[in-house]
Amino acid sequence: MNYTQLSDTQVEHMLKTIGTGSVEELFSRIPRQQRLDHPLEIPAGVSEMELLADLRSLAGRNKTCDDLVCFLGAGAYDHFIPTIVDHLAMRGEFRTAYTPYQAEASQGALQAFYEYQTMICRLTGMKVANASLYEQTTAVAEAVLMASAITRRTSVVISGVTHPETRAVLRTYLGERDFGQVEVGCREGTTHLGTLKSAVGQSTAAVVVQWPNFLGHLEPLDEIIKIAHDAGALAVVCADPIACALLKPPGDYGADIVVGEGQALGIPLSYGGPYLGFFACREKFLRKMPGRVVSEARDVDGRRSFCLVLQTREQHIRREKATSNVCTNQGLMALRAAVHLAAMGKQGLAEAAAQCLDKSHYAAGRIAGLDGFQLRFAAPFFKEFVVQTDRDVEQVLKHCRTRNILAGVPLHQWYQDMKDCFVVAVTEKRTRKEIDALVDALGELN
Repeated sequence: MNYTQLSDTQVEHMLKTIGTGSVEELFSRIPRQQRLDHPLEIPAGVSEMELLADLRSLAGRNKTCDDLVCFLGAGAYDHFIPTIVDHLAMRGEFRTAYTPYQAEASQGALQAFYEYQTMICRLTGMKVANASLYEQTTAVAEAVLMASAITRRTSVVISGVTHPETRAVLRTYLGERDFGQVEVGCREGTTHLGTLKSAVGQSTAAVVVQWPNFLGHLEPLDEIIKIAHDAGALAVVCADPIACALLKPPGDYGADIVVGEGQALGIPLSYGGPYLGFFACREKFLRKMPGRVVSEARDVDGRRSFCLVLQTREQHIRREKATSNVCTNQGLMALRAAVHLAAMGKQGLAEAAAQCLDKSHYAAGRIAGLDGFQLRFAAPFFKEFVVQTDRDVEQVLKHCRTRNILAGVPLHQWYQDMKDCFVVAVTEKRTRKEIDALVDALGELN
């Protein structure tokens, strides 16, 4: 027991209390071959000062976007986060509250969720939004299940240039259900409309498309949504919230459900999470929406107040009546997004989006001018684009890392026909000097 914090006296007291003679007797029902018969081989204890020094040394071996110039994308982005986001979101009133449940949810937390919902609606062009989901992938899966419940249909058609991890999670969600999933390929960087139209039929509950898509390109939402509606299916758009601040939002195209990843809204990269899934839809679908919805009300004295008005999770109602098994929301992440959106404001968010657009096109033009490098597709893009090279992609990215530049994400792991490609993301944080440094690093390979 020398690898636990319990003393021998405490162990003896515990065993005596439960009427067991020894630790061996306590674990006797576990087969002997499955039990450890010797102490764990761990180092001897050290002082707190020595432990902290060792941890700092280990942490110092990591490189973050504060140390390297980041052109990584493919679902997680190095966007600017105003200082006020950390200052407010990390206040003790919020940070220690975990995820508030119905009985103990404070008015402050409920108001934050209400403001978050309101801003998500304005950003996406939709009428109602919930108080957040886990992240983009589960938001898409929940949207498909919701569409099935509304249409009474049992299949989904999803673009092959939707994030590969989103498509994989959707397959997992639907794997034990009698539910079909059809994935449609791309043509010149966007969804192949002819194939999409052929794939959508009378059993299709939803057509799912990402905008901009995983390769960074802007899909023709008007045409895709029309194909879905003509077949009686719902149109689910997985949108980039930053793009929504500058471009016509999916709701204005006629989307039925808009979901997406909210990491770009004041949430740091954090080695992959926790992130935030936003979810909005048409008002007539409100009661089929997963998760929780906060609404404004008046108390007995007529004062403005807030309450949870919709909770479709199975803990609250009969299991067979639940629209979803989602049992919580990313409360702290939704709070960060609300603070971020409020701090940036409509004009500030639009300016960040405009800089993403301008800087990414500047970078794309300069890279395409290098020998051995070209843009893989000619379709319009927002802040990401695919670079094709006659060099070895892994060696290209490795070389850039020696210049303290994270040049992009290789695509071969998801698309076999793009082994010679990598995707580059350019956010508002990247300067002309940093973009030129990336171009120079790539140029050194000629």
